[in-house]
Amino acid sequence: MTNSPEAQAAAAPKPSNWNLPNAITVVRILLAPVFFVMLLADNGSDGVVRYLAAILFILAIATDGVDGHLARKNNQVTDLGKILDPIADKVLTGAALVGLSILAELPWWVTIIILIREVGITVFRFAVIKRRVIPASRGGKLKTLAQSIAISLALLPLWIPLGDWMYWVNAIFMSIAFVLTVITGLDYLYQDRKLNRAAAARNTSA
Repeated sequence: MTNSPEAQAAAAPKPSNWNLPNAITVVRILLAPVFFVMLLADNGSDGVVRYLAAILFILAIATDGVDGHLARKNNQVTDLGKILDPIADKVLTGAALVGLSILAELPWWVTIIILIREVGITVFRFAVIKRRVIPASRGGKLKTLAQSIAISLALLPLWIPLGDWMYWVNAIFMSIAFVLTVITGLDYLYQDRKLNRAAAARNTSA
């Protein structure tokens, strides 16, 4: 008798945490302080180091899609990876936001609200980790993509070759990222509350 796909998945050994996707995620975390120092070098002047810092950020944040693809393709999705992956994104984007605010290129209130959301959701993940691991949702991934684009545009001094209108473009993309960040944070809490209510209802009817 052939086992069902569900039974085969349950019988399959759990992938090791020591794998390439998780290693890429860790490297992304380690690159954050390097990028931060480069961004603040020369007081953030629009020179070669600024461009290099922006390129490093873009390359590092792009690995988010690489490690996820490799994990799914090679059946190396782990609970550790589900936890580290969003943390790596938050550390990298958080470093960029703080750096931009230090350079007075982004209002501090925007950075503070985004960081409160990001840190709050991370703490929330660890608070419920004994019950379940909460992976990044589709909305969360869209938020990360929006943040990545907005921050990349803010880091690259494109206003030099393209003109001052790029400041407006940066502001629009940063506003979109900000709104998505707040909405998805509230949605995480709402979805968890809904799951808790469903679990309580099942326990009551059992």
